[in-house]
Amino acid sequence: MNITQLFNIANIFVLPFWTLMILLPNWKVTRRVMESYIPFLFLAGAYLYLFITSITPENAQALSNPQLADIARFFADEKAAATGWIHFLVMDLFVGRWIYWEGQKTGIWTIHSLILCLFAGPLGVLSHIFTYWITKAISPNFPSGATSPEQAVSSTGS
Repeated sequence: MNITQLFNIANIFVLPFWTLMILLPNWKVTRRVMESYIPFLFLAGAYLYLFITSITPENAQALSNPQLADIARFFADEKAAATGWIHFLVMDLFVGRWIYWEGQKTGIWTIHSLILCLFAGPLGVLSHIFTYWITKAISPNFPSGATSPEQAVSSTGS
């Protein structure tokens, strides 16, 4: 399998998970699928393969003390760009899964945040945090035991 094929497969691979979370969030199949870490094994495996095969001694040296020009040169290589893109796919899906589960636990509307996370990961996180704050401010019945985005991040050790 060449890099282009791996890149294309990874792009297609994530779509069913996003589709389930966005279009069928309350379906029991969606909940069951999103409970699993198995989807991340494939993506992380693809990432690991590309990461190992794209790192040369020169790249490792440049990445150990990153400068913007060095990063730009690194990602000019097709294999390095595919590695970076799959990194985005893994992390965006993982964060999207977290947003999905926060919505399931708290009842907060997440469709807009998931769509933003799919296309621009950090904007989805920002959207979810703002949605949480707004919902908490205007909803007298907001669950008192709901985990705030801040608590969730601090509980992961980050």
